[in-house]
Amino acid sequence: MFLAFAAYRNFTMYQMDVKTVFLNGKLKEEVYVSQPEGFVDKDRPDHVYFLDKALYDLKQAPRAWYDELSAFLIKSGFTKGSIDTTLFIYRSNLDICLVQIYVDDIIFGATNKSLCTWFSDLMTSRFHMSMMGEINFFLGLQVKQLPDGIFINQSKYVFDILKKFMMDKSTSIGMSMVHGAKIGLDPDGKAMDVKTYRGMIGSLMYLTASRPDIMFSTCLCARFQAKPKESHLLAVKRIFHYIKGTPYLGLWYPKSSDYKLIAYSDTDFGGNQLDRKSTSGHLQFLGDRLISWASKKQNCVSISTVEAEYVVAASCCAQVLWMKTQLRDYGMLYKTVPIYCDSKSAIAISVNPVQHTKTKHIDMRYHFIKHHVEEVTIELYFVPTEYQLTDIFTKALDEKRFNFLLSKLGILNLKV
Repeated sequence: MFLAFAAYRNFTMYQMDVKTVFLNGKLKEEVYVSQPEGFVDKDRPDHVYFLDKALYDLKQAPRAWYDELSAFLIKSGFTKGSIDTTLFIYRSNLDICLVQIYVDDIIFGATNKSLCTWFSDLMTSRFHMSMMGEINFFLGLQVKQLPDGIFINQSKYVFDILKKFMMDKSTSIGMSMVHGAKIGLDPDGKAMDVKTYRGMIGSLMYLTASRPDIMFSTCLCARFQAKPKESHLLAVKRIFHYIKGTPYLGLWYPKSSDYKLIAYSDTDFGGNQLDRKSTSGHLQFLGDRLISWASKKQNCVSISTVEAEYVVAASCCAQVLWMKTQLRDYGMLYKTVPIYCDSKSAIAISVNPVQHTKTKHIDMRYHFIKHHVEEVTIELYFVPTEYQLTDIFTKALDEKRFNFLLSKLGILNLKV
């Protein structure tokens, strides 16, 4: 969301690093440490040190550093994000400066370049900093800032995990799953090494930060981490074959797009072969920029397609409400957010103030969507199934449909 907003406001993002970051934190608790080897006082060998500031490996160190930095930024005129407490905002007339903190890594940008210079000077006046220029690599994400937009991918990480699991010499394929594929427990299948399987799943899960195209297949395979069988491992390897042929796929955030917040929700009905629970999928756009997506098995067993659609619409609504609050920190206010689903019956339930016999059994936590429809916080709209972009998060598709959805989601194969 941070980079999507940066693309919308058309400002350049920069990166800096704090040197010996934890040594800046002042401790609030009493902490004592023994004298380190080679530096023991011969006259007082049994004495210990009382710490005034944090040291590396102390569990208090990250919190002490955050408190120190937070207090400094707030004193300098920044405000803390109401949802994301690692986000700091500075406003000067119509200009805005955004700062995102991740331990010792800091990314920042502003609508006025002078604010970036001011923030850089501010930080170097208090801490020992390393200026790294325009952001191009952050937490495994490769960020390329181009004149007409921002491109995010993880090609370096793809090559690393392919080599790690000895798949770098493998052949490439065009789909991560066969159309209509179903995966079950396979009790009679050959057992596989749990550690290797979980390592592959964990690596793929991190890759989904910029690759929504493998979200469904990875989450489906992740359900079998307790007792993986050979068929499950083959399904995971198929995903690796797919990313082998598409290492440069990533998200494109165009600068020319608007800032309208819209969402899509969809589900398959009873698609899970084990317990007949449905898989929810929803995504959110800021203009033409995909900023949030999810593929998750529902917690309840739905007895109808309508109920399954209603449940995922409620989950999507909760995510939209969270995002509205987050975007308010950026100065973007939304009265009503549209959510598109392909079930007219689910929409009818949300606008009907009376709970009839067919809906009374639905868990009350999912009915909160009715309140927000009545308050016009959100609006549910019908979208034909062929234009339901969330299909990619709920089922295995054919290659033509899969590639069509990739283009609509702003996922490009761009080598920069």
